[in-house]
Amino acid sequence: MSDIQCLVVTPEKTQIDVKSTSVTVPLFDGEMGILRGHSPMVGRLGYGVLRIQTGITTERYFVEEGLVQVNNNVVTILTEKVTPLSQITADAVRSASESAITMPREQPDQIAARQKAMIRAQALQRVTKS
Repeated sequence: MSDIQCLVVTPEKTQIDVKSTSVTVPLFDGEMGILRGHSPMVGRLGYGVLRIQTGITTERYFVEEGLVQVNNNVVTILTEKVTPLSQITADAVRSASESAITMPREQPDQIAARQKAMIRAQALQRVTKS
């Protein structure tokens, strides 16, 4: 079995540090699968599902933007927040949507923050339906 190391780091700490057979990351413009021997790269993450396969099991997490680096069979993911998909409830999705809709939008920075919150809420809604 060919392993790659997968590290998920948030500002607080290293959240995940496992050996895996494959990793699928949500990039800002699609998904990318990573196997052993992948060429070195750096990419920008979007909101979406991170899948880490270890043997026959696949762990799924919701990541909230960030960066991914692949180098020497190590996948390093830097993100603001990572949440196991099993912990995302319908109430959390509804709350994120309502919060985004009610955000102020008078100033350019408020508009940008609202758009980001709307994209996050839509991504949460999308991943809970799959």
